[in-house]
Amino acid sequence: MEHEEFGLSFAVAVTRPEEQWVLRTFDDDFSSLATSIAVVRSLRSEGPAFALLCVEDEYFVLFRPTPKGERLLISDATMAVDDDFAAQVLAELDVEIPDLNPDELDEIDGWADGDFDLLEDLGLSEEVLGVIVDDTEPLPSEQLMRIADELGFADALAEAIGLED
Repeated sequence: MEHEEFGLSFAVAVTRPEEQWVLRTFDDDFSSLATSIAVVRSLRSEGPAFALLCVEDEYFVLFRPTPKGERLLISDATMAVDDDFAAQVLAELDVEIPDLNPDELDEIDGWADGDFDLLEDLGLSEEVLGVIVDDTEPLPSEQLMRIADELGFADALAEAIGLED
């Protein structure tokens, strides 16, 4: 986790062996989606595994490795216009980068793209995740905390990223 001058950045791998959430932070400079995915794939977990990536509190990425590839969700697809990591996420999703002027991004409401039901089997429905992502008022780190709260590991996430009281 880094408190960048631009905002909070962190990468957390989440697993749930034997019905207990286990969180591990990992160093990620958000230069290669393949590197991030490799970290989560390297975790030997009997249960589900996924990652929460918060990039400078500008956007977040959820991904979950599966035998057939990765399931991904990006909170703001417009970030791909001038952010290489976000562009890699859209490429993995087979979604075109929005045709927007980078100088006008601050005036455009972003939108999420990807697999909204990637955590459905863990108790976070597509509808609830959609509501969380569509609410652009909270920072991306706060949206990830809400996701963690819905799944029952908010306290562990706060501790892992240094936000505990």
